[in-house]
Amino acid sequence: MEMKERSSIGEYFVLMSASSTVRVKAVVDAIEEQMEKAGLRTVHKEGLKESLWVLLDYGDVIVHVFHHETRKFYSLESLWGDSPRKAYHSPHPHA
Repeated sequence: MEMKERSSIGEYFVLMSASSTVRVKAVVDAIEEQMEKAGLRTVHKEGLKESLWVLLDYGDVIVHVFHHETRKFYSLESLWGDSPRKAYHSPHPHA
């Protein structure tokens, strides 16, 4: 979601979810690995211990990795429903 006009904490929010806490951790690990390869490190990270909602702060980009049920409960998409967004879907429907 493009947040340039809506939030002072970041220009973009990336939201994704996984079907288990183990998969949430795996997604977070993959993101961090790829970002580090690109020379980027998190400014702040929280939620990894429980892995129901992990936040990775890369400055202008804030990544939210949710457990499916937690994402439904907080429904950030509806909170900022009028923000410009682009949807990407996993080629793996059970991820």
